[in-house]
Amino acid sequence: MKSDYERIRFKRSYWLGVAGLTAALAAWLYYALNGWSWKLSAALILVLAFALVIYIRIYRIMDGVYGDMENISGIMAELMDGENPLPEEEYREGTIGLLYTNFYKLVEMLQESRNREIQEKIFLRDIISDISHQLKTPMSSLIVFVDLLLEDKVEDREKQKQILNEAANQLSRMEWMVLSMLKLARIEAGAIQFEKKNMMLLPALKQAAEGVQFLVKEREQELSVACASDISLVCDGDWLVEALINLLKNASDYSGSGKRICLEAEQTNVYTRIYVKDEGSGIPEEELPNIFKRFYRVNQAVNPNSVGIGLSLTKSIVEGMGGSIQVKSEVGSHTWFVLTFVQ
Repeated sequence: MKSDYERIRFKRSYWLGVAGLTAALAAWLYYALNGWSWKLSAALILVLAFALVIYIRIYRIMDGVYGDMENISGIMAELMDGENPLPEEEYREGTIGLLYTNFYKLVEMLQESRNREIQEKIFLRDIISDISHQLKTPMSSLIVFVDLLLEDKVEDREKQKQILNEAANQLSRMEWMVLSMLKLARIEAGAIQFEKKNMMLLPALKQAAEGVQFLVKEREQELSVACASDISLVCDGDWLVEALINLLKNASDYSGSGKRICLEAEQTNVYTRIYVKDEGSGIPEEELPNIFKRFYRVNQAVNPNSVGIGLSLTKSIVEGMGGSIQVKSEVGSHTWFVLTFVQ
């Protein structure tokens, strides 16, 4: 993208100025030398030659500057049209170098912003699609249950209670799914700022264990907490408890009656780790890469009312607080979820 407007204006202004100065100098020399002479002609020729040399020098400098600006303008036009990727930065010194550097920084910021916007749109589309897909089955079930009751197709009181209980289960499932999806969407969209502070870890582990105590007792399982009283962690306590409750519920779901579930913590000079261990059915190795995906369930027969979003939400919470989560499992033996927070 080239324009000669500035160059033409410079030429006109320069030579008009030279012409004016030359005319004034010629008039002064004419009167000073009492008329025209070869000295006057020689002086004017020298002045014009000097003006020409200066013009060539200045024009080359200005042409180079305008050329650099046109190059940047051309790159901008190509980027806006989406024709070419951003070329490699040209490192230079001086003002033009600063212009190039700031230009590339601006372009990178705009590209990051555009990519982030695209990712947010994709994420929102996927979230809406997932929620719609997952709501279809419980909604259909509820419609059938309501029709059966409204049209008096079920007269037996026990069967009516069974239908109402199942409807309540479906409503609870839908409520849990929608709330969890909204939490997950807010975390992954950056709408939630974790309020991290240094806190003692043992009270948080006990609070998480209390949150699933009823479920564990109902299934006749044993839940233990092992954590030194002096272990502390910089985290958001409320969100950490929620993540641990999700893992403990998952451990209870996949552990049979009489099995042990352990919630443990250890700390070194490098990291703090929290373990959620169970003696359940385990996870096949080929399933491990998928367990943190939304709505993915390893065994559909275990807890059919499960939504399959707890592990995904837990992963987002842990990573949002700067930690990481891994899983170790052996089929028919155990499953360990390991939360690691580097000091």
